[in-house]
Amino acid sequence: MPTIDLHEHLWPEQLVAALSRRRKHPRLVGSRLELQEGSFETDLGAHDPDTRLRLLDRHEIDVAIVSFPPTIGFEEAPELAVAYDEGILEVAAGSQGRIRPLACGEERDGFVGTCVSAQSVVRDPLAVQGSLLFVHPGYSPPPPDGKPAWWTPVVEYTAQMQAAYAAWLAGGRSDVPIVFAIMAGGAPFQLERLRSRGDRSEVPPNVYFDTASYGRQAVDLTVAAYGVERILFGSDAPVMDPRTTIEALGNLFDTLAGENPARLFA
Repeated sequence: MPTIDLHEHLWPEQLVAALSRRRKHPRLVGSRLELQEGSFETDLGAHDPDTRLRLLDRHEIDVAIVSFPPTIGFEEAPELAVAYDEGILEVAAGSQGRIRPLACGEERDGFVGTCVSAQSVVRDPLAVQGSLLFVHPGYSPPPPDGKPAWWTPVVEYTAQMQAAYAAWLAGGRSDVPIVFAIMAGGAPFQLERLRSRGDRSEVPPNVYFDTASYGRQAVDLTVAAYGVERILFGSDAPVMDPRTTIEALGNLFDTLAGENPARLFA
């Protein structure tokens, strides 16, 4: 059974070129990524396909499900989505099945599913379309004045994901699998509060969570709430080193990276 990392990002050459042509954010200036939330030095070499395959080999991961994160702004700059979708299919074709892409925002032929922003789910959970949906934090504002650099990924992103998860529970579809990145911002831990303040005691069987940025403590809490079968291994490479999460998962890794995603990506 292959091991699958559900949450990786890979920028094809066409996307890098499109980002570099832009005169306002989101854009690349050399190797510096300029977004509404701030500017970040980027290792473009980490997005070389051969480098990525070596990363997978190093961590004994057979398949990477890759996406263009909405945090970079493909909804604000649709030409970036076009460049990504065009380029990533070429990368996938040369990977011998080891790189499998998600399309940007809407379902397209040749992709294993669709990556959508948390904000799009909050706006209308019934409007997001795809045979498999991967919900990821979206384009974000800069931290409030005086707040530290980690504010946006730790506070803003998780708030977006909790809102998207709640919107899906309140009015989402039940006929397609949906995966919430970064443990839906910790939303699974709110099950008891949902039971006491809301009208839901169970989560539909089509809802899953990935582990990106979280460790064993968070995973154990989610297992206690929903069962191990709802959790999928995701690393957020190359933003984060897969080894950190792999080591934290310990004996759960084979289940979260093998058995569970196999049901979605047979």
